[in-house]
Amino acid sequence: MSARPGSNLNTDAALPSLATDDTSAAPHILAAAARTGTDIELRIHTSITRFDVAAEQWFPAVAGFVVTVLVYIVDAATGGLRYLPPAEPAEWARAIFSTAGAAHGYFLGAVDPNTGGHRRGQLAYRLYLGTDRQPISVPRQLVTCPHYLLPGLDGRAEITIPTTA
Repeated sequence: MSARPGSNLNTDAALPSLATDDTSAAPHILAAAARTGTDIELRIHTSITRFDVAAEQWFPAVAGFVVTVLVYIVDAATGGLRYLPPAEPAEWARAIFSTAGAAHGYFLGAVDPNTGGHRRGQLAYRLYLGTDRQPISVPRQLVTCPHYLLPGLDGRAEITIPTTA
C-alpha cells in the first residue's frame, strides 16, 4: 500500500487480501497517522471469521465469512482515546473491503459487533462474503446490532486511501 506524500502511514504494512483462501485466525493489524494534522493515530484491526447459520422462518441457511474491521482512534503520544469524525475510518474500511471487490459494507457504530453493546473508542465495520468470497447481504441470523449500509466510494469522499502495492 502506498501513502500520499507527507503522511506518516507505515508503507511496509499492506491491506489484508479478503479475496484469498487464507483465513488466519489472527487479526491483521496496522497503524496509521490520521490525516487531519493532529496527533491522532488509527489502529485498524481486521479479522475474518467463518460462519454457518441454520435456516430460520423466512430466512435461508447461509455460510461464508464475516470480515470485521475495528478502528481504534487514539492519541499518538499517550495512547488515550481521541475523537475523529468517522469519514477517515470509513475510508479505511472501504479500502479493506475493496480487496474482496466490494464497494459496500456495513457501519455498526461504536459497538462490540458480536454483542451490540457500546464500545467507547472504536468504530466497527463489517462485510459479509459467501463461500465463493463474493459480497452478500448481512444474514439476518447474524445481526446483533443495527447495520447501516456504508456507501461505496464516490466523488464526495473526503479522504481516499490508496490501495496500490
